[in-house]
Amino acid sequence: MHKSKIAGIGMYVPANVVTNNDLLKYMDTSDEWIQERTGIKERRYAHRTEETTTTMGVEAAKIAIERAGITPQDIDFIIFATLSPDYYFPGCGVLLQRAMKMKEIGALDVRNQCSGFVYALSVADQFIKTGMYKNILVVGAEKHSFGLDFSTRGRNVSVIFGDGAGAVVLQPASKEGQGILSTHLHSNGDSAEILAMYNPGTHANHWKEEKYASFDEAEIGQMFFSHQMIEDGQIFPNMDGPAVFKVAVEKFPEVIREALAANSLQTSDINLLIPHQANLRISQFVQKKLGLRDDQLHNNIQKFGNTTAASVPIALCEAWEQGKVKEGDLVCLAAFGSGFTWASALIRW
Repeated sequence: MHKSKIAGIGMYVPANVVTNNDLLKYMDTSDEWIQERTGIKERRYAHRTEETTTTMGVEAAKIAIERAGITPQDIDFIIFATLSPDYYFPGCGVLLQRAMKMKEIGALDVRNQCSGFVYALSVADQFIKTGMYKNILVVGAEKHSFGLDFSTRGRNVSVIFGDGAGAVVLQPASKEGQGILSTHLHSNGDSAEILAMYNPGTHANHWKEEKYASFDEAEIGQMFFSHQMIEDGQIFPNMDGPAVFKVAVEKFPEVIREALAANSLQTSDINLLIPHQANLRISQFVQKKLGLRDDQLHNNIQKFGNTTAASVPIALCEAWEQGKVKEGDLVCLAAFGSGFTWASALIRW
């Protein structure tokens, strides 16, 4: 079986920079409050009508494909990771296939939120290893800004997230020892509601409340989306930040160590760790727990906020463009997020 390698990488972030101070017009917050809790100074917001999750993914994909030395017609499979698709259905994979005028290839959508890109990379890796595909496009893209609660009520969540996209092209590795060494995927749904967007959805939990006791099944069935949901703030992301932090700082180091152990390596062997940009405080905690030097870690949440499925490929692309990732380097990708799901990938560049 062939190992797979990242043959090309690209990123795209919108031009619109939104600073912490820009958010003061919408909510009771401050630059100091946001930086102290998240490390974020600014983020990018996509154009409200002219940019979508798919269009940003396309821009990142164009760069990755060009850097891989191929054309869109050479791509034989698409994996698109996002929690903010253009439509409830169909997924962004087919929209990207259409936009880039690719052949009638397969397109798979991954809904694993913050760990979505690493999950998608793992799936692509298996397809390359078996020889089923030769050029797989893996995209992580998010447009959070259209669905955040820009009020004081929603500030704990809304100040964190930004928009953007990253993409890689996976191909069979040609050099011995090069490529993805291993990937490691985990989940635990016991606390799924701690970090979730409840509505719109098919669970109907909203209608279990006493004030809706008089509603019959037909009435409830017609309320997939309602004014009451909007008033109650149920159409926006919900997060218990301290609870998420507690689990994240446990699972992040655990899954990184798992990847290293699987390949008989140590933390000192890592040239660069690219963690999902969830919160600068989490990254700093993980760095301390693993005993990593500053030059072994790349963070960019200060500039881009949390772009969930896009954060790992954006950070990896930025690090590569800055010369922090070189041939032969050992690169570790790791992510933790809603579900809970967490994952890691160890790569010999």
